Amino acid sequence: MTKEEIIKMKIDRVEKEIRDTPYDKSSEHHHGVLKAKLAKLKDELEGPSNKGGGGGVGYAIKHSGDASVVLVGLPSVGKSTLLNRVTNAESKVGNYDFTTLGVIPGMMEYKGVRIQILDLPGIVEGAAANKGFGRKVISVIRAANMVVLMTDIQRIKWLETVATELYKAGIRLNSRPPKIAVTRTDRGSIQVIDPYKSFDKEMVVDIAKEMGIDNAIIHINEKLTNVDRLIDGLVKGRTYMPAVRVVTKIDMVDPKKIKNNSEDVVLMAADKGVGLDEFKEKVWHGLGLVRVYLKRDRSGEADRKEPLIMRRGQTVDDVLKRISNEMREDVNKALVWGKNARFPGQEVSFKFPVFDEMEVWFGR
Repeated sequence: MTKEEIIKMKIDRVEKEIRDTPYDKSSEHHHGVLKAKLAKLKDELEGPSNKGGGGGVGYAIKHSGDASVVLVGLPSVGKSTLLNRVTNAESKVGNYDFTTLGVIPGMMEYKGVRIQILDLPGIVEGAAANKGFGRKVISVIRAANMVVLMTDIQRIKWLETVATELYKAGIRLNSRPPKIAVTRTDRGSIQVIDPYKSFDKEMVVDIAKEMGIDNAIIHINEKLTNVDRLIDGLVKGRTYMPAVRVVTKIDMVDPKKIKNNSEDVVLMAADKGVGLDEFKEKVWHGLGLVRVYLKRDRSGEADRKEPLIMRRGQTVDDVLKRISNEMREDVNKALVWGKNARFPGQEVSFKFPVFDEMEVWFGR
């Protein structure tokens, strides 16, 4: 047996033990250790030699634009149609499964921002275990800035199936990393600092040891409600991404029968132009992009043709560094205009957060 086959066999055994062990408070410790063992095995399986799924034709994508978005879903749900309607791509469209055999890129321009959209081969159940070239597709997803999950009106439940496959592959959608700090030490075994008392400390120590952590200080900086979040904070290889869910071909059913109780679901009939504007807006919002316009002269007009594309949470200092690292030494003042400025030309610190359509002037 190959090393990969041995690891898969171990994974199957651990998954079976997890299924066969009833979960309650008394078994929480054992479940946690089993899940830690499973996470470590999957990390080993997805090691550098297996990234992208091994031999054969890979999906090496040259990223361009200000951000990249991948279309992920069942075969024949309309990914190619959507790509063709919102970008300059020409993706083959057909009414049969696996029409898209490679990765087709296109560029969507919205609000002055260039967003690369990638049409991926359809994901099927079992993709996390490499069914249907799953690992190659997942490797492209990990490298993107956002994922769009797509299904059609006849197979809505598959949205959760696709999300589950990505979860199994270590991709966390619309979530943030747990606030856990691990400081490796030369000695002293494992110390757990958990002011929120999320878990029994002995369980945390056993889970950490199972994951190969021997000497460390583990500081849990938020209240954790389940052991999966704890493991996510300790394991390598987790990817956190914003996601938008799209349900296509809604023109095939009576509109009165469509119930949309989720704000992040876009109802779409791409070939009819339905839902395209909402799709673009949700992608823009989910990416957290911010347009910053620069002023050459304090009293002059900002250059609104070529904005700097920043991300929500970045600061005026980040803007300055984007312009020039050397320039940081030549300026000591930043003035901003726009909706979040208290008044036009407000002087702010370099730690001031950027906001969309902010105008800024740097000087002395």
